[in-house]
Amino acid sequence: MSSASTVVVVTWRGREHITACLDALAAQKSPHRTLVVDNASDDGTAALLAAHPSAPDVVRLPRNLGYAGGLAAVLDRVDTPYVAWLNDDAAPDPAWLVSLEEALDGDPDVAAATSSMVLADGSTQSVGVSLTADGHGVDVVLAGREVFGFCGGAALLRTGALRRAGGVPAGFFCYYEDTDTAWRLRLAGHRVVSVGPARVTHRHGASTRPGSVPFHRWNERNRLLMLLRCAPLPVALREVARFAVITALLPLRSGVPEAANFRLALRLRVLAEVLLRCPSALVARAVIGRRSVVPRRDVWRTWAGR
Repeated sequence: MSSASTVVVVTWRGREHITACLDALAAQKSPHRTLVVDNASDDGTAALLAAHPSAPDVVRLPRNLGYAGGLAAVLDRVDTPYVAWLNDDAAPDPAWLVSLEEALDGDPDVAAATSSMVLADGSTQSVGVSLTADGHGVDVVLAGREVFGFCGGAALLRTGALRRAGGVPAGFFCYYEDTDTAWRLRLAGHRVVSVGPARVTHRHGASTRPGSVPFHRWNERNRLLMLLRCAPLPVALREVARFAVITALLPLRSGVPEAANFRLALRLRVLAEVLLRCPSALVARAVIGRRSVVPRRDVWRTWAGR
């Protein structure tokens, strides 16, 4: 039986948790191709992948390109109508993939379907992504069928729509590549839905520790780059300026929170990286604008702060 989907699993030093992911994929009710991207792991992951009984296709990269870079590196190798993004620390239920495929099969306007991601204690991590009034992408735990965006840890996309929307923003490394992609799909006239029965158990933060300095660096930087690429220009400029002003005032404030994203050095690094990447972000913005069929302001008015 031919496969409708390729499931792409990006891993980096995933020896301790990727076996559960591969075992769960082998138990899926829907036939599929499993493609593992190994981001130059040096912990024995390569040997584990070679020995796994499911015999996944493996692409080993010469250096760590992050989650976004790993997805982008193999997009051209996907020859199925659908492509799934799946974290290496996520274990989907047997009906996960078929539930997502049915959602896309049932509505040609839907370009992405997002899963119900639950944590080990049974609590819900995400059933989709919403867009805040200041342009943050945040996980939602209660939602209707339609959501602004998908959680990139476990989602299914139309391969052709993804390519036409510009693929995966490889330079993001990790974080916000999903919200940026969902935004571009919406600008292209597509929809994103949440599929409750598509359940995945997630070991959140097994590869990157939430709250760490790298976590906040990528989050803050990529949010601003996403806005420069996808948001109405006044919104993007406002949020970059707000970030810069808050950064400038930090030395003058008392009672600054201890969180890493309020550290002056980190915020200055984020601003420097955004400034360095601003020309390429603006070029991407122009390309995205030419591809769009829905005005940026309409997407923003419909979804920001909802």
